[in-house]
Amino acid sequence: MGHSSSGLRRLTREIAKFGAVGALGTVVNFGVSNLLWHLTSLQAVRANVIATIVAIGVNYLGFRYFTYRDRDKSARTKELTLFLAFSAVGLVIENGVLYAAIYGFGWDSSIERNVFKVVGIGLGTLFRFWSYRSWVFKTLPAREAVADAESFLEEAERPKARQRVS
Repeated sequence: MGHSSSGLRRLTREIAKFGAVGALGTVVNFGVSNLLWHLTSLQAVRANVIATIVAIGVNYLGFRYFTYRDRDKSARTKELTLFLAFSAVGLVIENGVLYAAIYGFGWDSSIERNVFKVVGIGLGTLFRFWSYRSWVFKTLPAREAVADAESFLEEAERPKARQRVS
């Protein structure tokens, strides 16, 4: 029983941290989209895509350095590539909902835009949470952690040996 309750506590903490970062990203997303909607003549969905991209940047920093700071950091390029790929799917989900509301149903008032932005962000967030924890910020298995540390130490020794030879 002890193992499953500690796993549940860990998952609860992870969801809370994910939620805190997501909340900040959502505030940024709404702030940027509403500023662009009211201060520019950009098309609504285009302005929202820009806002979503800004929020994705804020979220990556929050997830990497707060929510998942203890996770495997050895493959940053792969991590960032996967993060951006799954974020792009989330962007399509979020903006697809907004696009359907505006162009499919004619719901284009400021309140309607924000309501469907909430729906889109909600659906996108469910997808992002699952994909980020499953594929992007993976837990580092203990055996792999030891092997990574050993190969790091071996790599650190190599340049010194080469310098002596030349």
